[in-house]
Amino acid sequence: MIKAGVDIGSRTIKVVLHDGQRKIHSEVRENTFNTLEVCKSMLEGLNYDSITATGYGRHLFADRYNATTISEIKAFAIGINNCYPNVRTILDIGGQDTKAITIDEKGNVKRFEMNDKCAAGTGRFLEIMAMALRYEIDEFGEKATHAKEAAKVNSMCTVFAESEVISQIANGANRENIARGIHESIVKRSIMLLNRVGIDGDIAFVGGVAKNSAMLSLLEKNLKRKIYVPDNPQIIGALGCAIV
Repeated sequence: MIKAGVDIGSRTIKVVLHDGQRKIHSEVRENTFNTLEVCKSMLEGLNYDSITATGYGRHLFADRYNATTISEIKAFAIGINNCYPNVRTILDIGGQDTKAITIDEKGNVKRFEMNDKCAAGTGRFLEIMAMALRYEIDEFGEKATHAKEAAKVNSMCTVFAESEVISQIANGANRENIARGIHESIVKRSIMLLNRVGIDGDIAFVGGVAKNSAMLSLLEKNLKRKIYVPDNPQIIGALGCAIV
């Protein structure tokens, strides 16, 4: 039996097929103003017996495709438990929110906390800061790792932080140092969220921001432990949907 999982996020849409033993297909695409059309295009030509959705757009999708739905928290818990049975704590930083989750040995959710009130510390925040520094988002983390020191970035409000960054550039501050300061601020905020759920056992880092090398290295440095990152950290929610 082949199951399809769809994770409809604010920035990207992820699709995974699972045959009960392993993942047999995965794809990630940018979301648009027409979410259902993107989903339709991604699912065309795929054969599956059932489909489950999660993410911001799951209910809209379920109405069109007669799909079952699960929460993002549950989807990430199931997906990570499949990839790393030893992991008990999950940090997900996506396009518009950040989640900290603790799970048991079976992948059941124990506790979770979310920062979804504003874009501070999310993928969107990083994109805006990268644009302010005239960096491509794919090189932003690398530039931060090259910094000799971290410039202090006081604000985590997207609007105020962007203004602060522009002022620092105008005053001659090193761009890489500013990039480092931004990443350190996000890491500090993420660790505060993790501490609210209580870090338990091994940690996995997922979501699009988990592909950022500076975020990973700074998290490991501050937490003083190895952090597990899947080969494709963006598809874990969709994988959980395809396994449930």
